[in-house]
Amino acid sequence: MREQMKPALAAPGWLTQIASWSTRSPARFVCPMEFRSMWIYFALFCGMAWLPNKSYAQAVSGPAVAVDGDSLTINGRGIRLFGIDAPEFDQLCTRDNASWRCGEEAKGTLADLVNGHIVECQGQGIDQYARLIAVCSAGGLQLNETMVEYGWAIAYREFSDAYASAEARAKSHRLGIWSSQFQSPSDYRLSQLPSPVAAPVPRATPTPRRAAPSSPSGCVIKGNRNRRGQWIYHLPEMPYYDQTRAEEMFCTEAEAQAAGYRRAIVRN
Repeated sequence: MREQMKPALAAPGWLTQIASWSTRSPARFVCPMEFRSMWIYFALFCGMAWLPNKSYAQAVSGPAVAVDGDSLTINGRGIRLFGIDAPEFDQLCTRDNASWRCGEEAKGTLADLVNGHIVECQGQGIDQYARLIAVCSAGGLQLNETMVEYGWAIAYREFSDAYASAEARAKSHRLGIWSSQFQSPSDYRLSQLPSPVAAPVPRATPTPRRAAPSSPSGCVIKGNRNRRGQWIYHLPEMPYYDQTRAEEMFCTEAEAQAAGYRRAIVRN
């Protein structure tokens, strides 16, 4: 391209002039008059300013409505609070051998925090549901940190450790869900997914998954597969045992582990 432009340039001063362009900000550069007829060839120098991708860094503000403990809407735009994970709205926790609606309590806390305030959110990304992942503030409080600090959400370490210290403080004071037994929100979501339907396999052909020992009737340990493809098992005394859909049953933990399962994580 430089060889094609050479006849139209006034040598030798054009080299010095072009070199001076490279030190200028692209957004402030103005094309010289003698080269405007060649704007197509000089688009990178004369006409193109870098435009940042605003989808991730988007700022949103306005009155907000809580959807659950870690998401809300502002003017119809879905917002997912960055770096935290709260119980799902229909999730139950266990305290003194009794279930209580910790998911509803988490939503109620977030609703109280945003009520009557203009919520300001700074985008960090976009999730798979097209919601803006954001750090939000209202009434002088950062909502992400406050929900964890009050014990109504946990630090979502899969994405960030920013709120790990706030979680530690809530846990040490047994605030919110830390006053009870609860399943991590991510594990709860996985437990609610329907089991994948396997394609019919001829009886003579072994299944592609590792073989698990057959369990006689009366065995009570439930085994199932989560969304990450991990095989976990649940004991009857675990808080969400009744809600778990079993794919296999085992008589002992050793039998489940021999089949490739791990014990489900229950947070106290």
